[in-house]
Amino acid sequence: MRILRDALRKATHIAALTAILSAASAVALPYAAGAPVPAALLSSQVVTATAVCGDASILNGPATPPAGAITVPAGDNSSFNFHQAGKTFWFAAGVHRLGTGIYSQIIPANNSVFIGAPGAVLDGQHTNLYAFTGQATGVTVEYLTIQNFGGAGANNNEGVVNHDAGHGWTIQYNTVQGNAGAGVFVGSSNTLKYNCLSSNGQYGFSAYEPDGVSNIVIDHNEISYNNTYRWETANPDCGCTGGGKFWATNKATITSNWFHHNHEGPGLWADTNNNDFDIENNVFSDEENSGIIYETSYNALIKNNTFLRNANMAGPANPDFPTSAIYLSESGGDARVPARYQTITITGNTFTDNWSGVVIWENADRFCNSPANTSSGDCTLVNPTMVNLSTCVAGTINKAPYYSDCRWKSQNIQVTGNTFSLNPSSIGSSCTPDNGCGWQGVLSGLVQTFV
Repeated sequence: MRILRDALRKATHIAALTAILSAASAVALPYAAGAPVPAALLSSQVVTATAVCGDASILNGPATPPAGAITVPAGDNSSFNFHQAGKTFWFAAGVHRLGTGIYSQIIPANNSVFIGAPGAVLDGQHTNLYAFTGQATGVTVEYLTIQNFGGAGANNNEGVVNHDAGHGWTIQYNTVQGNAGAGVFVGSSNTLKYNCLSSNGQYGFSAYEPDGVSNIVIDHNEISYNNTYRWETANPDCGCTGGGKFWATNKATITSNWFHHNHEGPGLWADTNNNDFDIENNVFSDEENSGIIYETSYNALIKNNTFLRNANMAGPANPDFPTSAIYLSESGGDARVPARYQTITITGNTFTDNWSGVVIWENADRFCNSPANTSSGDCTLVNPTMVNLSTCVAGTINKAPYYSDCRWKSQNIQVTGNTFSLNPSSIGSSCTPDNGCGWQGVLSGLVQTFV
């Protein structure tokens, strides 16, 4: 992301970047331009984003076991038989422990349901690595507080709930906090809704499967204060931090969530060959980095979201690049990749006091098999019968169609009908154009390396 400021200012090579930017909007601001944003307005915008954490009306489960449920008493549950297909387990109020081994965990069977009573806590004692694992399908986990799984620095790029990305899981009305790694792993056909995902060591949630994830819903969650281990500090440039991370996910609907105060990384990061994202009616506030990063990915609608005070920590620390509320990196629309949308459209969003607004960047050196491609081992999603890791090599990559189709592109992007408001004094003396503050940008680098 870091490039020389002078080179950035002089950048004129915008090949393959077709974007329409409209910094002005027909939507009127509800306060005077240039004036401080009223605190009441900011508060009301955040409240509409669903504050889940600590809300008993959302998070409290049934006080008595549902009909036919198996009661799990508080205390040591290490000898309990949780592997029963189609059964419902009701966890009584109190602290539940799974044993003293690092692999003491719950391995569900298909279509099993795990429900917590008010005050039911599943505690990993900073010893057990994972809470729910295995490949069972159709599992439901709800109304539990799941905490303290893994120790500091453990579970990097792993998940505590649904560790093996089982399919068809519904994870709802839980508090998942204080765990190492990602609080939740999201697999294909998973629904994650009305959860408090807070203060986990790496991510609130992460979506990953070796063959890709598909058809997921992330709705009405509060995702905050994650990456407590600060992995970017421990492992610089790992690209492994933030509120939620997606990898090779096809068709995701992300609605009405509140992402805030996540450390180092963005609130939401779609990284490498994601496609068909619908990101609507969310609030991204006070993220140390960007609200959204959409990287080497395709086809998305980013609509009616609110961005408040994002990147005001990462921005001043990186004056060589305008760290923005929304950052598109080598991402664009392509009709050859099937999706609900054939463009990336950013519309109807409200941006208030972010370090910068929308920045679109293409590194022309970033192509399949390029030394500059940090997602090594991955190739683009277009023209797969011809374009792959075997053909995007020296001797062919400088010919059609490889020269074009081996490259991730920032193209077919529309940024229109948004409202941008920035009061530099709300950010501080470092907020100057020379430092990358207050930018909207379409930027590209020149080709410098080749395989």
